[in-house]
Amino acid sequence: QVQLVESGGGLVQPGGSLRLSCAAASGFSLEYNTIGWFRQAPGKEREGVSCISGDGKNYADSVKGRFIISRDNAKTTVTLQMNSLKPEDTAVYYCATQYRCGGPFVQWGQGTQVTVSS
Repeated sequence: QVQLVESGGGLVQPGGSLRLSCAAASGFSLEYNTIGWFRQAPGKEREGVSCISGDGKNYADSVKGRFIISRDNAKTTVTLQMNSLKPEDTAVYYCATQYRCGGPFVQWGQGTQVTVSS
């Protein structure tokens, strides 16, 4: 099983950007994995944000046009570039393995906090 580690969260003003990274522990390749990002805010349900697989990339309507998911050339990291951030994007963000985009999240890391506030 792949152990995932998220990084890159922080405090940013509305309209700002953050870049989250998801890497497999010990540098294992994520090339053949379907990797999704989901977020969890206090008092709210878990929300799938984006997913990348061999078939392409998916985005939730709430982030479409603002977030970009990608893999690095070495296929060891999946990145979520978050632009035009809004206060409602505030949450703990997790990357997770999935069998397919839209399917259940199988394994995820410890999460990284994203806070959008002035």
